[in-house]
Amino acid sequence: MSPTAPPPTPTDPPAASGLGREDVTRLCALLASSFQEDALTRWMIPDEHRRAELLPGFFRVFVELSASYDGVLTSPDGDAVLLFLPPGAEPDEAALDAAFAASLGGHVEGLRTIAALQAQAHPHDPHYYVSFGAVRAGRQQSGLMSGLLGVMAARADAEGVGLYTEASSPGGEAATLRAGFGRLGGDLALPGGGPVLRPMWRDPR
Repeated sequence: MSPTAPPPTPTDPPAASGLGREDVTRLCALLASSFQEDALTRWMIPDEHRRAELLPGFFRVFVELSASYDGVLTSPDGDAVLLFLPPGAEPDEAALDAAFAASLGGHVEGLRTIAALQAQAHPHDPHYYVSFGAVRAGRQQSGLMSGLLGVMAARADAEGVGLYTEASSPGGEAATLRAGFGRLGGDLALPGGGPVLRPMWRDPR
């Protein structure tokens, strides 16, 4: 995530609910394309072709989970998406694990390793958790992600709760820094010299 233009006002209405089957498929494709070369997904699914095959199904689990909590924001043109969970969300972990196993096959063990590291660092204060954000190729640097993060920040501020995410790339970290996040604790390093996740937190204002 690396847009630089100023965000639109929080009244610029993104889509957040009522996703149809075609909407879900489109968002999964956008996320899969955006994360095809991300260090985290490369570590989880090393083979390039297999990664391209599996990522749409992997992201479908996240899109459907977030949608069940009304936690999908898109830019008005549909070229950017942000997935999140609200404060107090308690997904069925066993059902999620089964869904990820079905979508990833043997690569699910890598995801379980990532999830275990994330659980160790996850804050306990009330917060919105931003799981993934993506901008269509060719639309980076256009302010789309800053706009969605601005909507999230305004919502969290109005409710007096924090925002939390883990950045998996320099661009993602830069986008969160522009939205007022700061580093929270140390990096989460994946085994075997793998990539790191950087926990990021924003206090309510």
